[in-house]
Amino acid sequence: MSTEGETEKPKSFNLLGILDVQNIPCARDSVLYGSAGALVAGLGHFLATSRVKRSFDFGVGSFLLTTLGTWMFCRYQNAKLRIQHRMVQEGMKNKVMYEGTKMDPTKKADRSSKDNQIDNPGFTAHER
Repeated sequence: MSTEGETEKPKSFNLLGILDVQNIPCARDSVLYGSAGALVAGLGHFLATSRVKRSFDFGVGSFLLTTLGTWMFCRYQNAKLRIQHRMVQEGMKNKVMYEGTKMDPTKKADRSSKDNQIDNPGFTAHER
């Protein structure tokens, strides 16, 4: 019996004993889309041709293609998202580090627009 202080670790699901579907990113979605694609392709091929073995082979092939395609697309999107997060974190770190100094990029932009207004008092930056 477990008490209130103890929490049970959720049991992970291993597919074929090698693929931990719960902890590997994109694995669950890829397997689900692959299964649905295999069912649709195999059943559709069977309804069109009435050949059982070939329809099964067609379903297995579509499972592999759909699973791998979904896996690669999802991993690519995750990698792209991680790169964007890293860029935002570096930008925030640089903003905090340079804020209030002469190297502050926001002050450079403000200074350049003020310099333009001083050089040409009749024109603003938007009228050029």
